[in-house]
Amino acid sequence: MSEPLAQPASLEEVRSRIDEIDARLTTLLADRQLLVRAAAAFKRDERAVRAPDRVERVVAAARERAARGGLSPDVAEAIWRAMIGAFIDYELAEHRGRPDQDGGPADIIPAPR
Repeated sequence: MSEPLAQPASLEEVRSRIDEIDARLTTLLADRQLLVRAAAAFKRDERAVRAPDRVERVVAAARERAARGGLSPDVAEAIWRAMIGAFIDYELAEHRGRPDQDGGPADIIPAPR
């Protein structure tokens, strides 16, 4: 669990502190996106991009870390599933834009929503 936060004195302070956290999260998510883009180069097809077994392992780990760190595991799961879904869409787009090993376009068909 992280150190306890000092009690905010006003709603303005709460919002300011949330904005600071959001800025740090944006930086971390940008780093994650760079790694997702790198991962796309190693994956041959849509199944490898979607990697459902990996998704479940990542979500389970997020729930465990959340429980240890004072975050609701349900909140963590919802956030991780949304984040992973957005990055899968991003990675599929990256993957589609890259020629396959035969020199033609990658054969990726998006899943229906």
